[in-house]
Amino acid sequence: MDRRSFFKKSALAGIATLSVPGILKAALPEVSSLNEANKSALSKGDVILFQGDSITDWGRDKKKEDQFNQPAQLGGGYALYTSALILANQAGKELKIYNRGISGNKVFQLAERWDKDCIDLKPNILSILIGVNDFWHTKTNGYTGTIIEYEADYRNLIARTLKTLPGIRIVICEPFIIHGGTALDDTWERDFAPYRETAKALAQSFGLTFVPFQSVFNAALKKADAAYWGADGVHPSMAGAQLMAQAWIKAVL
Repeated sequence: MDRRSFFKKSALAGIATLSVPGILKAALPEVSSLNEANKSALSKGDVILFQGDSITDWGRDKKKEDQFNQPAQLGGGYALYTSALILANQAGKELKIYNRGISGNKVFQLAERWDKDCIDLKPNILSILIGVNDFWHTKTNGYTGTIIEYEADYRNLIARTLKTLPGIRIVICEPFIIHGGTALDDTWERDFAPYRETAKALAQSFGLTFVPFQSVFNAALKKADAAYWGADGVHPSMAGAQLMAQAWIKAVL
């Protein structure tokens, strides 16, 4: 084997070691049969909306938020990568994909802007990733909300949406942490777990699709450390965002 072939083979072996399909295969058996029952083909003209905090927002241009399917409007994170995968594989469906995540948001702040940033858009699929700030800001920003309030606010938001938009498909994305991240301390694993568990329980209670992002990142950390997937433990890297996108597609569509 010549030098060039050796290095090419070594590089490909490294990529295979970090392959997304392998990570998802390890992580996604947790997705229940309920997700399979909820799956349905996208219809022509469907509207897809991503909602949440900074992980969804990811620097999107809010002056262009009324546009759809545009990089600036979708931000630079998993919402963009997920949208790109959907649009590439659904040509001719005339889909409209929006991102209305806002950095720093907690559940009650979603509710405050819900008519404008959700109901008025009449999405057919609504994806929500929320919860990290409901916990994190109790440690850093003087927020006094509790897990009880998180559950009540989230439950009310879901019920309100289902009542106002009959037939909508709601996707609950699990709030997650990337263990070993620089923003995390020893209390996160114990104290943040109820927020993850609540999101999953709500999805089950309402019969909604659930995306187990924590399981995905736990599996990914067996391949590379937090610095690779999301250095601060909260905000994914480019690789982490791509991992989320493929997990979302597999769980939802």
